[in-house]
Amino acid sequence: MKKLFLQALFLLGLCVVPEISRAGFLDDMLKEVGVSKSSSAADALDENTVAKGLKEALATGTGRAVATVSKQDGYFGNQAIRILMPENLRYAADLLSKFGFQKEVDEFVLSMNRAAEKAAPKAAGHFMAALKAMTFDDARKILQGDDTSATEYFRQKSGKDIYASFKPIISTSLHDVGAVQSYKHMMEKFNSIPFAGSMISFDLDDYVANKAVEGLFSMVGDEEKNIRANPAARGTELLKKVFGK
Repeated sequence: MKKLFLQALFLLGLCVVPEISRAGFLDDMLKEVGVSKSSSAADALDENTVAKGLKEALATGTGRAVATVSKQDGYFGNQAIRILMPENLRYAADLLSKFGFQKEVDEFVLSMNRAAEKAAPKAAGHFMAALKAMTFDDARKILQGDDTSATEYFRQKSGKDIYASFKPIISTSLHDVGAVQSYKHMMEKFNSIPFAGSMISFDLDDYVANKAVEGLFSMVGDEEKNIRANPAARGTELLKKVFGK
């Protein structure tokens, strides 16, 4: 099964676009089973099966990414995607910390991340829709692309929709988890500091939604790299047959 799939990928990618070897993904798999680039592919798998294998790999990766960021501390506990104090509020946050209000600052940051974690499960449906809409030409381009070409496909196809679905949930969650209250409390404390100036207002919902989407795609990119490099990360029964050793 593996040999047949690799022969199909060879015909699909290497014969059509010889430069695909630069991507590394197919070359590594060919070397793994000893299939040469000149191998016959008379018995190769059909295009639908090739696309199905890729889609299952991507479904596995996006599913893991969504599950990771959706759990408690999915954002807050991950230094790479934690939502930090907005840049235009950092002066105020630093000043508050110096005047003994670090707790208020910390609560505000935590509440933003909790709101993002609540919204994250919504992304799953958008990723599935993008997978269903994927054409064989899309699949070929992804196979021929770099380590995050699938992630960029998802970003292009579903990024705006994910943001649109995140924002109202985040807006509600920011109230539910106390972010709005923490922000107001922080503003009150800041305004009580003599000569501190005035706190800059900004769109909290938009900021958290954008950062949540940005963090999600960062995780999807990590999962894609893992799936391309690590056979054990490929998950489903079809993928074990297609990619497994």
